[in-house]
Amino acid sequence: MIDPTLRIVFMGTPGFAVPALSRLIESGARVVLAVTQPDKPVGRHMKMTACPVARAASAAGIPVIQPTRLRTGEFTRTLSEYKPDLFVTAAYGRILPPDVLAIPRLGALNIHGSLLPRHRGASPVQTSILSGDRETGVTIMMMDEGMDTGAILSQRALPIEDDDDAMTLMDKLALLGAEMILPAIEGLCDGTLQPVPQDESRATLTRILTREDGEIDWTRPAEAIHNQIRGLYPWPGAYTVVDGKRLKIHRSRVLKPGDPESDSLPHEAIGLMPGTVCTNGGQTIQVVCGSGVLELLEIQPDAGRRMACRDCSHNYRFGIRMGGNTDAC
Repeated sequence: MIDPTLRIVFMGTPGFAVPALSRLIESGARVVLAVTQPDKPVGRHMKMTACPVARAASAAGIPVIQPTRLRTGEFTRTLSEYKPDLFVTAAYGRILPPDVLAIPRLGALNIHGSLLPRHRGASPVQTSILSGDRETGVTIMMMDEGMDTGAILSQRALPIEDDDDAMTLMDKLALLGAEMILPAIEGLCDGTLQPVPQDESRATLTRILTREDGEIDWTRPAEAIHNQIRGLYPWPGAYTVVDGKRLKIHRSRVLKPGDPESDSLPHEAIGLMPGTVCTNGGQTIQVVCGSGVLELLEIQPDAGRRMACRDCSHNYRFGIRMGGNTDAC
């Protein structure tokens, strides 16, 4: 049970942070303030919209501030006025400066979506899939001035399933983080959990993803391209080019020896250039990769709707090239 007099400031922005905030509220913890990034334009009409944490906090009657700059005396003074004992952060998206970290007497806890020190930085969930990892997890860490370099308070692992993409995995990790945050706070307060420094020799750093990361290079192995499609869904999304037009690829699977579909591949597929469609209509779209064959399951043509490949495979027949020079063979 968390001390109900403990004053907590929660910092977070996207949906990943909402389950943890909700768990704190449901537990009766005293969340005195929520700090989120400013509203952003969303949708076709670019309507200014509050982030998920701002909406959740406001619905619970928690004051919300959305500073544009953190390294100001005004922001530090505002936080100090709430007399916080502890910060809890989850995907806030900003590095807290030293004078801000010094405010709460118990420090600042961060809910991070990886098994630190692996995958520090901006895109740990996506990078875990892109890297072909078989497991990831959540780390509750004490924040310091570095990028996810603080001492570890608790960790729990989570397997990455074959059909996980970045969105489904993010949802699972968000729920796991919510399960872990109350015991972590209790352990910090009563001393049963002691922070353990990270092993710097095992540290890896992720980066901010861009739209360009989504372009598929068909000379790579089928497994790597499959991981790219999963890891970049829903944003920035994986894509290729066919006849000069962008084609988004939402779902795929790697054909493995023994699959009935792989047994039906034409003999001509052997020796085809990467990026070549090696099926002739039917129910699937299969593409030759640098090694192996990738079966596309859901695609979305430029300015079109998302479709199951069984409904549009007749448009992508044997010999069509994807990526680079997209003229049909």
